[in-house]
Amino acid sequence: MSTLSFSTNPYAASPALADTLRARIKPLAFILALHLLFFYAAWSGLLHRAVEAALPQAVVVTFVAPPEQHTPPPPPALPTLAAPAPYTPPLPAVSVAPVEASITVQTTVAAVVEKTPAAAPVNAAPALAATGPKTISTGVEYLQAPQPVYPAMSRRMGEQGKVVLRVLVNEKGLAEQATVQSSSGSTRLDEAGRQAALRALFKPHLEDGRAVPVYVIIPLNFQLS
Repeated sequence: MSTLSFSTNPYAASPALADTLRARIKPLAFILALHLLFFYAAWSGLLHRAVEAALPQAVVVTFVAPPEQHTPPPPPALPTLAAPAPYTPPLPAVSVAPVEASITVQTTVAAVVEKTPAAAPVNAAPALAATGPKTISTGVEYLQAPQPVYPAMSRRMGEQGKVVLRVLVNEKGLAEQATVQSSSGSTRLDEAGRQAALRALFKPHLEDGRAVPVYVIIPLNFQLS
């Protein structure tokens, strides 16, 4: 009696079929393993770190404003010392009585008159021009008499005196020059009298019907009364 044997392996009967199945299962298993590995890497952050390592690092540039330059405050200005005022010594006090000053103008003086010689030549005009204007002491007429101003310093110092002036009066009656013939003893009084004589107006002196320049003598008396 023959014995029949049965195998439980379905691929036992067909070895070729088994090889075909194994050849197909290996790629599928490899692909499945790759998927599992990819999901594991994504889950554990390994893939993210790999991507970060593969990609270039981003450089963050931040613009920082330059620091403000603080200008140091200027040093405090040193106080300026004012120059001391020049010392002026006080003038000596002079007691002057509060009275008005009087100035006397004398129109006549004892002056020597240059007389024309008795035997004067017929042509007297050239001789007069050669000798210059004569000096007269009488007959002086004013259109505006000298009006001297008493100097304040002279009044304060108590200065007084008489100045005699020699004044050249031209054909128009104007004083061209004035010189001090006799001083009053004070320069201020002499100058005040000289300026007053230059401002005076005279009536032209006539000789033979025509005006000629002459010298006149003017005394001015400065007195505190």
